[in-house]
Amino acid sequence: MEDIASQVLDLAKKKGVENAEVFLLDSRELTIEIAGQEVENLKLAEEKGLGLRVISQHRLGYAYSSDLSEQALRKTIERAVDNARLVAEDVAWEVAEPGSRYRHLDLDDQEIRQKSLEDKISLAKELEKAALAFDSRVRQVEKSVYQDSSYCVSLYNTRGLKGNYQGAYCGLYGVVIGQEGEDAQTGFSMDFSLKYKELNPVRVGQEAGKKAVRMLGAQAMPSAKLPVVLDPYVMTGILGVLQTAFSGEAVLKGTSFLVGKEGQKVASSLVKIIDHGALEGRLGSSPFDSEGISTRETVLVKEGELQGFLHNLYTARKTGVVSTGNAVRASYKATPEVGTTNFYLEKGNISRQELLRGIRQGLYVTEVMGLHMANPISGDFSLGASGLLIENGELTRPIKGVAIAGNLQDLLMGIDAVADDLTFYVGSGAPTVRIQGLAISGK
Repeated sequence: MEDIASQVLDLAKKKGVENAEVFLLDSRELTIEIAGQEVENLKLAEEKGLGLRVISQHRLGYAYSSDLSEQALRKTIERAVDNARLVAEDVAWEVAEPGSRYRHLDLDDQEIRQKSLEDKISLAKELEKAALAFDSRVRQVEKSVYQDSSYCVSLYNTRGLKGNYQGAYCGLYGVVIGQEGEDAQTGFSMDFSLKYKELNPVRVGQEAGKKAVRMLGAQAMPSAKLPVVLDPYVMTGILGVLQTAFSGEAVLKGTSFLVGKEGQKVASSLVKIIDHGALEGRLGSSPFDSEGISTRETVLVKEGELQGFLHNLYTARKTGVVSTGNAVRASYKATPEVGTTNFYLEKGNISRQELLRGIRQGLYVTEVMGLHMANPISGDFSLGASGLLIENGELTRPIKGVAIAGNLQDLLMGIDAVADDLTFYVGSGAPTVRIQGLAISGK
C-alpha cells in the first residue's frame, strides 16, 4: 500500500498540485443468516480501492479507483486534477501535518479471522434456538444473523504523513415474533464486539424473545403529561438525531439548533455527551481519523453546558478552531465528512430500578417510530411510541398506539435521572434516562 501511495503522490506532484492525500481501504464483510437451523443466506463482500484528494491553488479535486494498476492510477490522478479546476477557491482546504506517534489500540482480534465458517454458523444457530426456547409464545425467529468485518486502512499525504492500521469486529442480531391468539409482536436484540469470545448468542436470543412476548396484549392509554423513561436503545436513537446538531458542517450551514449556544445551558446538569474516537474496546475507535488526525475524547456537553462541536480539518479552519479528529469516510469512494466515532451519553450513578422507584405513574418507552422525521434544525419531534406502563415504580402492562411530542432541547433539559446502565449499539450508546412531564397522546 505504501508503494502505491508513494507512486500516486509523486505523480500528483509532477502534475503541479501543492498537496495531495491518498486514502486506501481493503475490507471484507461476512454475513450469515439462519432460518430453521439451516443457512438461508451467506454473503461475503470485499472492497478494495483508493481515494485521492488533491489541492491546487486552493481548489480541491477528488477521484477514486478500485483498479490499482499503474495505468488506472494515472487516470485517477488526471481526474482529480481536472475536477479541482471546476471548483471555487477556498483557503480552508488542507491536508494534515504529521503529528506525534499514533496511540496503539487493540482493534484486531485474530480469532475473528481464524474461526471457521462452521463456528460462525453455529453462533447464529444458537441464537435462534435460544429465542425459540425462551417462551412458548415465541413462534418465529424472523432473523438470526452473524456478521463480521475485517479491514485495513492506510493514509499518506505529500506533507509526509504515513499511517495505517487494521481491525475487525463481529456481532449477532436477532428479530423474533411473539404471538398469542391473533396478537403478534416483534422483539429485537443485537450485540457487536471487537472480541469474538465476548459474543453470547444465548443472551441475544433470550433478549429478543423477552422483548417480543412482553408486548403481547399491548393497548393504548389515555392522553396525559407524565414522567417518561427512555430505554437505552431509544435514547441512543435520539442521540442519532442529535449528532447532526453537533457537527461543524451543520454549524457552518446554520442548520443546527445549537448554533451560537457555546457556553450556554442546553441540557439538564445531569447530561454529559461525549464523542471518543480512541475509546478502548469500542467499534468506533481508530488511532487516527480519515484525514490522519489523532483521535481523542471530545466532551460536547458537560453538566448540561454546550462545550463545542465536532470538526474535520476543513470545518475547523473555517470556524477558527482545531480539528477534533472527526473526519469520517463511508468508503474510499467518499470524501471525509464530519461524523461521530463512539458517541454517547455518559452513565449516571443510580440503577434502573432506583430510577423507576420514584414514579407513581409513567411510561417506559421501548420503541419509537418516525425518529428519522425529527427536525435537527428546530429540534421538534413527534414520535409514535410503545412500551410499558410504570405504576408505583414497577413495569406493568404493555402500551402501544401512543405518541410523544416535544423539542429535543426541552427533552434534554427535562432529564432528571440518568441510570448506570450505559449500553452501546455499534458506535453510539446511552443509559436509561427519565424525563419529567412529557406529553403523551393516547386514546
